[in-house]
Amino acid sequence: MKYLNNILAIIIICLLVYACGSSPINQKKDGIIEEPVVIANDSLEYEITIIDIGFNNYLNSIAQPRGFYSQEYLEGRNRPWVITWNQRAQNPLRFNPNIYENIINYQQNIDYGYEVNYLLFNYFLFAQRKYNMSLGGGFRTGRIN
Repeated sequence: MKYLNNILAIIIICLLVYACGSSPINQKKDGIIEEPVVIANDSLEYEITIIDIGFNNYLNSIAQPRGFYSQEYLEGRNRPWVITWNQRAQNPLRFNPNIYENIINYQQNIDYGYEVNYLLFNYFLFAQRKYNMSLGGGFRTGRIN
């Protein structure tokens, strides 16, 4: 049963991350083709693809490097942001349904590992900047154009 819950959680996270990028994967911006960010873990049997245009550039130029934050810190930031995200996804008349398309099934009792937490954390930071919104916690800074 735990294995089934893990697979279900991973599928939902994949769907969320896919839905967050409403633009095609190879959309050109200023003549540059951006590749999606893919996370895979064979032992947990999941794969996550983030295709929001600009996220790859954000990771390479603005985000703190891997190892800067501990996994515990990332998990601590991701939990409340997932709750806020999910509340907004459930209120499409109040919040932009093009941004908050899907619920994130992020369970506290599952160890998603450092890479998933790092990329989810940075996606939340990126989305707050790109869409000029706040998920709480004082991390929203500047707008990405």
